[in-house]
Amino acid sequence: FDYCFRALCCKGPPPPRPEYDVVCIGLTGSGKTSLLSRLCSENTDNVVPTTGFSIKAVPFQNAILNVKELGGADNIKKYWSRYYQGSQGVIFVLDSASSEEDLEIARNELHSALQHPQLCTLPFLILANHQDKPAARSVQEVRCHCLQPI
Repeated sequence: FDYCFRALCCKGPPPPRPEYDVVCIGLTGSGKTSLLSRLCSENTDNVVPTTGFSIKAVPFQNAILNVKELGGADNIKKYWSRYYQGSQGVIFVLDSASSEEDLEIARNELHSALQHPQLCTLPFLILANHQDKPAARSVQEVRCHCLQPI
């Protein structure tokens, strides 16, 4: 009885979940903030564009992602690389319903990130967001346009 009691009641805290540092980038309006808010079960009704950067801990059952979301405005993009150090993965969010011009800008930013020395060996998740909009391109269209060599 004593052994069973100790086994049930005295196990101590569960082992800590591993944490991974991830950077989240994409143009303004691509949905980075909304994505992270949803993953953290936060309200997305009054989301505003990130001016600078924000950090969110996104809990999953077996791990925690510490996500640095970097604002996508032109005056902020030039500073993205300052936040890459220590990243273990990249989430690139693009608006699949954006104009051809914005999609081309997103493509160029994606290729810059894919070639950056601090990111080029890391896993990338490319999220074609806004699939619910009527003008959204299919994942295949986004793949063909954005992943073709420049």
